[in-house]
Amino acid sequence: MSSPAASASPFDQSRYHVRCEWGREGLRRLAPADIVVVVDVLRFSSTVTEAVADGPVALDERAHAVSRNGAAVADEAGRGGALVLLGCLRNASAVAEAVAREQHRRARRTSVAIICAGERVPGADDAPVRFAVEDHLGAGAVIDALGIRGIDHTSPEAAAAGEAFRGLRGAVRHLLTASGSGQELLERGAADEVSRAAEIDVSSRVPVLRHGAFTAL
Repeated sequence: MSSPAASASPFDQSRYHVRCEWGREGLRRLAPADIVVVVDVLRFSSTVTEAVADGPVALDERAHAVSRNGAAVADEAGRGGALVLLGCLRNASAVAEAVAREQHRRARRTSVAIICAGERVPGADDAPVRFAVEDHLGAGAVIDALGIRGIDHTSPEAAAAGEAFRGLRGAVRHLLTASGSGQELLERGAADEVSRAAEIDVSSRVPVLRHGAFTAL
């Protein structure tokens, strides 16, 4: 875990144990963390959280087809040596419990990077990541759940996401449905998928990346 003295950039959030950033660029900007939680609410994290109940989900071309951003962030984080988990609204508390158990196992304060996948303009892989409200709220749910468990040394970026979730928790379903990503899925006839993704703490499954596939932790 990086120490404040080792900080190479004012943007790497290395002085904090709980960090938050956006996309692969954000992952690279942060100091290396022990655990990376990838949050891609619509649809990667939510879909895989359900799917691992039936067995491993390979991080392959099919996963990238579900979400280029979420899968790409998870892949890069895994290559960097971090323990990679998938978080969403559905399993936020379960993810926080998994982080707390890992910290207990390590017997030391453990750094956690919460990476919001965000979105890119279709067909523009080099475009900047677009702010996605569903990922901001999903990250906030995980950060809030970590704080409840005493893992609360948060960066300003992480604290803001946590407060956003706490303040807007009652409106999450509406916000996901009304968001750009939600509207896109509604136009595809995937209203049920958006509704499921908006459910909070209904799953105890935490997908963990091992050997190129996600399994339930």
